[in-house]
Amino acid sequence: MRTGTFARAVAVSGAVLLAATACGGGSDSDDAAATSGGGGDSGSRQVNVYGTDGNMGNALGNDFSEPGALAGMRGTTPLTELSGDFTDRLLEINPDLQDYNYAGESYDAVIITALAAQAAGTNQATTFGPYVNGITFGGDACSDFQSCLDIIAAGGNVDYDGITGPLSFADAGEPAEASFGLLQFGEDNQIDDSLTEFALAGDEANAASDEGPAYAAAGATGDPLIIGTLLPLTGNLAFLGPPEVAGVQLAINDINAAGGVLGQPVQLVEGDSGDASTDTATQTVDRLLQSGVNAIIGAASSGVSLTVIDTITGAGVLEFSPANTSDQFTTYDDSGLYFRTAPADTLQARALADLIGADGNNTVGILAINDPYGTGLAENARNNLISDGLSEDDVVSITYDPQAANFDSEVQQMVDLNPDAIVVIGFEESSRIIQGLNAQGIGPAR
Repeated sequence: MRTGTFARAVAVSGAVLLAATACGGGSDSDDAAATSGGGGDSGSRQVNVYGTDGNMGNALGNDFSEPGALAGMRGTTPLTELSGDFTDRLLEINPDLQDYNYAGESYDAVIITALAAQAAGTNQATTFGPYVNGITFGGDACSDFQSCLDIIAAGGNVDYDGITGPLSFADAGEPAEASFGLLQFGEDNQIDDSLTEFALAGDEANAASDEGPAYAAAGATGDPLIIGTLLPLTGNLAFLGPPEVAGVQLAINDINAAGGVLGQPVQLVEGDSGDASTDTATQTVDRLLQSGVNAIIGAASSGVSLTVIDTITGAGVLEFSPANTSDQFTTYDDSGLYFRTAPADTLQARALADLIGADGNNTVGILAINDPYGTGLAENARNNLISDGLSEDDVVSITYDPQAANFDSEVQQMVDLNPDAIVVIGFEESSRIIQGLNAQGIGPAR
């Protein structure tokens, strides 16, 4: 969903802002909405439409052939500025990448897992899991596997500042603070990176205080660390697969170039997660466990992870998602074996509410996919908007079935509601919803 030198973050949470007038006119930005852009009548009502990181990106733009169908659409999504060197190396892995969504989060998940195993002196997840949080704060700062490995070899304590930032995991095994990007679509229905801005949500002070057990003896060796992947190669999040796969492979390459973990090259067993409408993830997890993996990177979808987390952690294997954002995982009973580099929806919802409030919206309609990601983000965003001053009647939330033949009813409800802002929280089906909004004159089309 991203191009240029930026990484996004789907799954899976975020928000986009679309600006359009009720009669089909619009503006190039929310700041200029009252004075520029458009083709609508000068007296027409401005409508702001928001989406999510699950649908905010070039994959969405590819579904629109009409020039300017998404022009001016803005939004928030978990996003960290990536270096040109990192994105160039990703392109060496996969020259066909269209964006870098969750590539940095995937890379960091692998690096943290490897460092935890080396610090613990074993490839057994039940032993190295307690080291994961501490790898992300305290100790001596390092920003790549080799320099972190050198600290461990010298008897030091690692503070990995990764591709996606300082990380600083909270007790729940997730970032205490995260960077979010304000994105905007251009006339070509693709993200215009030159307009991307960044904002922080959360507080690094909420990071865990326990750095974990003492490190094993420097230079500890042992059986090879085997990492499996549970990433979307098919299904409604398949557009996230290529950058995530590339991020994992690049991390494996960097780790093995530095000598591997426990004196052995890290092994990789790849697998497809599919989506929550299939049992692909269950079959893949069974195969990965039979292959003897010690850790699984994935899934991207919160709904998919909820179908397999018990099987993975129950087998004593670590699950590390680069893209899950549902807040259900913050308190999930995972035996200390579930982690994520993506921020929880509580942080994303805060960034979304801030954007909606800054745009001066007084009434908000939310269209959310009926799964843990959609309902969780919708609820958190709604609660934030109400705590910020809107009344309960001012924020109306509607869920939809992503497998429905059409979304005419939901779109009509938004038309009838006539809010200042519409939030669309979903995945690939969002293109049909936005097309419906456009047809009713309340989407981004001009």
